[in-house]
Formats: sequence, C-alpha cells, structure tokens
Amino acid sequence: MDSADAQQDQMSNGSSTTEFLLLTFTDRRELQLLHFWLFLGIYLAALLGNGLIITAVACDHRLHTPMYFFLFNLALLDMGSISTTLPKAMANSLWDTRAISYLGCAAQLFLLAFFISAEFCLLIVMAYDRFVAICKPLHYGTLLGSRACVYMAAAAWGSGFLHAVLHTANTFCIPLCKGNAVDQFFCEIPQILKLSCSDSDYLREAGVVVVSACLVFGCFVFIVVSYVQIFRAVLRIPSAQGRYKAFSTCLPHLAVVSLYVSTAAFAQVKPPSISSPSLDLVVSFLYSVVPPAVNPLIYSMRNQELKDALRKPAQWTLFHQQ
Repeated sequence: MDSADAQQDQMSNGSSTTEFLLLTFTDRRELQLLHFWLFLGIYLAALLGNGLIITAVACDHRLHTPMYFFLFNLALLDMGSISTTLPKAMANSLWDTRAISYLGCAAQLFLLAFFISAEFCLLIVMAYDRFVAICKPLHYGTLLGSRACVYMAAAAWGSGFLHAVLHTANTFCIPLCKGNAVDQFFCEIPQILKLSCSDSDYLREAGVVVVSACLVFGCFVFIVVSYVQIFRAVLRIPSAQGRYKAFSTCLPHLAVVSLYVSTAAFAQVKPPSISSPSLDLVVSFLYSVVPPAVNPLIYSMRNQELKDALRKPAQWTLFHQQ
C-alpha cells in the first residue's frame, strides 16, 4: 500500500507541472548574448530567404508551375518551423532564463511536429513531381494538374497536423514526475518522455516514435528509388544542357531530403548508449534550424528561373531608389 500511495503521489505531483526548464547553451552572460545575436542572424536570414521565395513564386507568373507551387509551400513550412524554436531560444539567451510554460511547451512540441511532419510529406510529393516531370513528361499535365497539386499539398499539411495531434496528445497524457528540466533548447518528444513516471508509459510513446521513424524510413526508400529512376532517365538525355537542367532541379531537393531525414531520424531513434546533452543539442539544431535556413540557398543556387525571378524585385528596388 505504501508503494502504491507513493506512486500515486508521484503521479499527482507530475500532473501539477506548470513549467519546464529548457537547456541553456552556456552559463556565461557574454556567450549568452553572443548566442542571441547568432540566432537572430540565422532567424532573419531564414525569414528573408524563404520570404523571397514566397514573394517570387507568388508574383512571377512564369513560376506558377507544380514544382514552384510545392516550393512555395515548403518555404511556408520552413518559416513556421524555425519560428517555433528560435524566438524562444533567443528570448532565453537575452533574458538569461530557462523557463517555458506547460502550455507553451505543449504548443511548441505540437507546432514543431506539425511543421516537420508536413515538410517531410511535402518532400515526398516533390520527389514524385520530379519523377513524373523527368520519367513521364508526356503525362505531367495530366498527373500534376492544378487540382491534383492542391490536393497533394493539402494532404501533406493535413498529415502533418494529424501526426502532431497524435504525438502531442500521447506525450502530454503521460504523468511526469522526474522533474521539469528538459535537456534540449526546445520541447522535444524524446526529452519530455525522459520525465515520465513509469517505464510502461515511456515505452508506449517511444513505440509510437519508432513506428513513425520506420514509416519515415520507408518513405525515404521511396524517394531514393524514385531518384534512381530519375537519374537513369537523366543520363539518357542526349544533350548536355538538358542533363544539366534536369540535375539542377533534382539535386537541391535530394540534398534537402538527405540532410533533413538523416538528422531528424538520428535525433529520434539514436541508441541511449551514445546519447549525451551536447550530441542531442547539435543533432536537434541540425534538423530544426539548419534546413529552414539553408533550403532557400540550396534551391536558388542552381535554379536559373528562380534567380531571375529574385533578381527582378532587387533591380526594380534599386531603379526606384535612384
């Protein structure tokens, strides 16, 4: 009876958690301010890059194609993803605090799961778009009409929402009684699970995470197989210019998928034997901050159409300033 009462007390204490304490990058005030300015620079660069892509696709009628429509959605998701984590991290560094409210933590976990899941689904759709464009060009207009593109984009956003609801509800219905310190600079599912009162609750949500990771891996295999077919088709293109144009639309997407999937999967299912706060911090930074910041650069670097569309507003602004 005593042990049962103690466990009940633990669970009631866990349910009364009102805030969590996030991990700080450093305790030195000078370095905290340095982190604030570094994060601010990354955040503004991500907003600027993705904002330019959104503006270019929306304003240039030549970019009203399925590929750029999906890129437009990807930029929106990237802006949402990085806005979920960095502003709070910047505020904590600036004000020398670690606290985040219970509801704030739940909202952060939900939004991050939503944006990242939807982004991965959209990357699958983008791989399909490239596969049809290169391997079945005669059927491109039929398979990827405007209505089909809207449906696929909506399916990506909807899948992300359902995935986020499942994990957020499943994570925060678990009683938490092992303190309120989260070993991460944002609220992340594996770190919240470490605060679980019982191993059975932990294993239940951990099992859901592993199943999700397996589904992600299966989708990644689908993307890889699609790109094997794409590269085989590209290599059969007789002209060097045609091969270059095909590669310029495929390689950026493949680079983004590889970076995103490898870091996110490793963060969620890495074995406990190699887990450490420093490693968790670096890996989570790679999948939550780096892709939204570098995606605009990756996609615009080898894409002449996007470069031309981005150059027009800049030239128009300089002309009117003169």
